[in-house]
Amino acid sequence: MWYNIAMAIQRVTDSITALLCRDWHRRLFDELIPLPDGTSYNAYVVAGTDKVALIDTADPRCAAEFTSELDALKLPRIDFIVSNHAEQDHSGCLPLVAQKYPEASILATPKGKEILTGLLPVPPERIRPVQDGETVSLGGRTLQFIHAPWVHWPETMLTAVPEESTLFPCDLFGSHLATSAAYADDRPRVLEAAKRYYAEIMMPFRAPIARHLEKIASLNLSRICPSHGPMHADPSWILAAYRDWVSDRVSNEVVVPFVSMHGSVAAMVRHFTNLCEQLGIAVIPFDLPVSDAGKIAISLVDAATVVAGTPTVLAGPHPACAHALTLINALRPKTRVVSFLGSYSWATRLHEQVPALVPNLKAKFLPPVVARGFPGQADLERIASLASAIADEHRCLGVLP
Repeated sequence: MWYNIAMAIQRVTDSITALLCRDWHRRLFDELIPLPDGTSYNAYVVAGTDKVALIDTADPRCAAEFTSELDALKLPRIDFIVSNHAEQDHSGCLPLVAQKYPEASILATPKGKEILTGLLPVPPERIRPVQDGETVSLGGRTLQFIHAPWVHWPETMLTAVPEESTLFPCDLFGSHLATSAAYADDRPRVLEAAKRYYAEIMMPFRAPIARHLEKIASLNLSRICPSHGPMHADPSWILAAYRDWVSDRVSNEVVVPFVSMHGSVAAMVRHFTNLCEQLGIAVIPFDLPVSDAGKIAISLVDAATVVAGTPTVLAGPHPACAHALTLINALRPKTRVVSFLGSYSWATRLHEQVPALVPNLKAKFLPPVVARGFPGQADLERIASLASAIADEHRCLGVLP
């Protein structure tokens, strides 16, 4: 298979070099996540006066380019290969690098060793577990390991170089973005990509990430070098964004993922949208058959309310809506209010089946509106009551005056 892979070597400091692999045409990750802007896989070389460390590797689809760039650095040796995260987009080239540098020790968390040896043909004896807070001297430069489980796997760790005020957090603070820019200079573009990345991958782990943000607050960072997307020469804004995303703050917004087969649900959604806007509530509707799942995920990061819309198919929700609700349930957004709009022709079990799809949402479930066929006047009045109830909830949350 042909891939449009481009490698670049970027000198970060006198002791840090970035190996940036841009995967320009990749459009799907994990056979699930849309990649409208491609992605990148970043690894870093940290050289002290005595020893050299490679932090993470790259996806196996760019193995040839990655090993070629390593050769271009003309390193006399690699003493340590740090595996911050065992997922294959960062560890996939690890067997090749370990074979190329047989003297190198692979450093990972104890859980990381267990997972790496299950995923890759790496001899267990080559992997040295490191403990939380442990340090390794390279001579004038120090690797400090910070265990960060559930960012977004159980074995994850972050690696800091205190002398450079630099953090290598692997997936944390990253973005699926292929760009020629080594640094996040185009802040609006990077922020949207980083929010999409957080929404799709990190949001289910909001609570542990909040704890890890507290843990690294004392590092006085001047640079963050993630393993996806551009590096952050000014980390203050991405740290502030993450603090906001993991907080309990919600916005005066209603996300409406819906599907309409014959126009009934679409009419209900239009009426609901108009009423919410009249009440001062922002509405973000998504026509599911033609919507980007990543855009839906982004909207869920802040929205106070989710109202789904679905016709009845074989007594239950339309498969497109069921799929969307299953993803929302997996992402575990901080949504506070949930309901749905529905329609049916002769029989329905929407009242039972829709709530059963989102058990992970710690939200108040407002009575839904389910119409028989096209919505009549009584249905429209019940939609008005739902919109009014949502406005009351938003006032209680302090997001609507």
